[in-house]
Amino acid sequence: MDEGIRERLILVVENNASHAQLIETVLKNHPASYQVVIVCDGIQALNFLQRQGEYQNAPRPHLILLDLNLPRKDGRSVLAEIKADDDLKRIPIVVLTASSNANDVFTSYARQGNCYVIKADDFESLSAIVKRIEEFWLEIVTLPSE
Repeated sequence: MDEGIRERLILVVENNASHAQLIETVLKNHPASYQVVIVCDGIQALNFLQRQGEYQNAPRPHLILLDLNLPRKDGRSVLAEIKADDDLKRIPIVVLTASSNANDVFTSYARQGNCYVIKADDFESLSAIVKRIEEFWLEIVTLPSE
């Protein structure tokens, strides 16, 4: 296994505490034990990415898992802001959300989200989805370096 894999950081933007905990558990139980940072709203996500406030020394994530339905600033706006920022736009974003709304799917791709995944209702299925995301985005895909 590539030594660089162990240093990969995944930013999880998720306001559902049980979903966030499940995602973190799945990613940390991988042999590479990725570093996982969880923020629960769009403002925190942008502060982390732009290294503002308490996140001044935040490392750049290698992958973002973004829910659309967030408090304070929704994931649709967060996605648009990230992809409009020259320093952030190359970070892959997996929209991981409960919304199956066709407009949300279309808008997420139009705003350059890298993929759109609908969350499963039960934890076992959601766990399997997160494992597949991890396998594809962190084992198969070659990610850009900072």
